[in-house]
Order: sequence, then C-alpha cells, then structure tokens
Amino acid sequence: MEVSMPLPQIYVEKTLALIKPDIVDKEEEIRDIILRSGFTIIQRRKLHLSPEHCSNFYVEQYGKLFFPNLTAYMSSGPLVAMVLARHNAISYWKDLLGPPDSLVAKETHPDRGNVRMEEQHPSLTCFSLRAIYGTDELRNALHGSNDFAASEREIRFMFPEVIIEPIPIGQAAKDYLNLYVTPTLLQGLTELCKQKPEDPYGWLADWLLKNNPNKPKLCHFPIPEEP
Repeated sequence: MEVSMPLPQIYVEKTLALIKPDIVDKEEEIRDIILRSGFTIIQRRKLHLSPEHCSNFYVEQYGKLFFPNLTAYMSSGPLVAMVLARHNAISYWKDLLGPPDSLVAKETHPDRGNVRMEEQHPSLTCFSLRAIYGTDELRNALHGSNDFAASEREIRFMFPEVIIEPIPIGQAAKDYLNLYVTPTLLQGLTELCKQKPEDPYGWLADWLLKNNPNKPKLCHFPIPEEP
C-alpha cells in the first residue's frame, strides 16, 4: 500500500534579506528595526559576491537592460545576508521594505509601512526601509524574497547548509518516519549486526551518512566569506 505524504505546512515562514553593499555600515540599526518588527534572525553572514555569483543569484533577471548594472552594483563590495523568520515573514518583510524603486518609496511610503505590523506592534513606528536607506531604483538598499519558491532558492544559494523545510509533527511525522527513516535505519542496524564493529556507534553514523537515500546532491560552488 502506497503511503501518500501530506503537503508540507509552513509553521514558521522564512525569507532572505540582503543588506546591499552601499549601506552595510547601517547594519546595526537595520538589525534593530528587524528585531523590533517581530522577526528572528536565524542565520547571518557577511560576504563579497563575485559578478558570476551575482549573475547566478539574479538569474531570473538575465537579459534585462539593468542586469549588467545590477551585477556590478551587487559585487561592488561586501553585503550582509540574513535568514529572517516569523509568521508570514515574506509578506511582512516586503511590506517593511516598501516599493522596489527607492524614489517611489520616498514619495509614497516615507513614514508608513505595514498596517498589520502597526496593529501588532503599536509601539513601533513603521516606515519604508527603502525610503530611508535607498537611493534610486537600482540602489534600493535591501533585498527581500518575492515568494516562497524564491525564498527557498535564495536561502539555499546564500546558506547552502541551512535546513529550511518545515519539521513535520503529529501524523505527518509518523508517516515520514515509517516511509523514509525506518527502512534505512533497519537496514543499517541489520548490517551492523553482521559486521560487529568495535565502535558500533561510530560505524552506524558513518553508514547512515553514506547510505542516506535523501542525501542532497548539491550543485553549488562556494561563496567566499568576507575576511
């Protein structure tokens, strides 16, 4: 009997945030705004992207007139990448960022941001981050993932080792264990009994690493960390 797995549920949504090269000196005050806006910063790194890395990150923009300027701008200096988490993180972060064009943001969102955030955090004055820190349409200070699919891809790009899938609970967890974990573990324990190694724990750990059927096949090249 084939067991059908339920669709994944997003218990705590995550989004990628980038502080772009021209405002990395504002990181401390931007992080303070992020935390006071109800986000948790679960990953953070500072790095300097090459033009090739930028081209891969913005692959969906390839062919557009601004693409060369975009990759040149994003590779012009170090930037800060963060994984932000909270309920509806993607939409809340986009609302806090404001319009993509900083000039538009300065006209339409200079002192207001997400109405829902204002209701939930009345002590926090909401505003558009791009209106505050951005310069124009290209140099718009910060980046946020557009949707869940983009968030997943972008987080994996900047943080290849991070686990972003929701952790199953209840019946979903039992189904996952029965379908994916138990057969592999049973096979490993059977082999352990046959081999009888001196260090059974270490042997089993190594065996599971080698025989994990869900082991990801990463096709990325390392992003250099900023010294």
